Amino acid sequence: MRYDISGTVMQTVSIDLDRGERIFSQTHAMAWMSDGIAMDTHTGGGLFAGLKRAMGGGSLFITEYSAEQAGHIAFAPRFPGKILPVRLASGQSLICRKETFLCAEASVTLDIALQQRLGAGVFAGEGFILQRVTGPGTVFLDLSGEVIEKVLAPGERLRVHAGHIGIQEPTVSTDIQMVRGFRNVLFGGEGLFLATLTGPGRIWLQSMPILNLAEEIARHLPNGENARGGGNVGAALGGGAAGAALGGLLGGIFGNE
Repeated sequence: MRYDISGTVMQTVSIDLDRGERIFSQTHAMAWMSDGIAMDTHTGGGLFAGLKRAMGGGSLFITEYSAEQAGHIAFAPRFPGKILPVRLASGQSLICRKETFLCAEASVTLDIALQQRLGAGVFAGEGFILQRVTGPGTVFLDLSGEVIEKVLAPGERLRVHAGHIGIQEPTVSTDIQMVRGFRNVLFGGEGLFLATLTGPGRIWLQSMPILNLAEEIARHLPNGENARGGGNVGAALGGGAAGAALGGLLGGIFGNE
């Protein structure tokens, strides 16, 4: 399988398929394709497999593309960012934040991964359920904004603002750490908790989380300041499920005043 990634902030990946080769993606990802590429949408292993993907932020259905003759197909993310091609060995896995998976060879498995720590699931901004991709094969992942890759040594820790975690190797553990200082919590804008990544392993960080982009756009819409006020309260609780729920509630109260 041959591919070419083009573009800068709104990239596309064009893939050349020989006859008999197959690739799959989640729905709404395909941009264009040539004649001779057959498309088949299904649950990718049954209803339970589809439900698991939906819980991990993906789609209930996947679309499989088969080359009945040599041709090409292109996929495009829905947000500005970077497409990362990763060649996975047999049994090699990566843990991804929701909506990171773009497309992959048919030999790659897309599944869910569960946070091992309760606090990380609630307050680290990732939720309890993430995506897991497992080889063998090439997978294409997309992250928002620019991508920064780091390698953590055994025991090395990195504190990360919620939403900037993109991809990590399974050997990297995720926990939470409370921000110190009363003024930092109230006025620093970084939230009450930060995610803590501990090595060994490789991580990929994204510079522009989608939630940050959505909040900035909302600020310029009518009543945007009211919506942002509620969102800031939620962010002060860490940006996770609890913060989002309280932030949305307070935002609705302020918006009705």
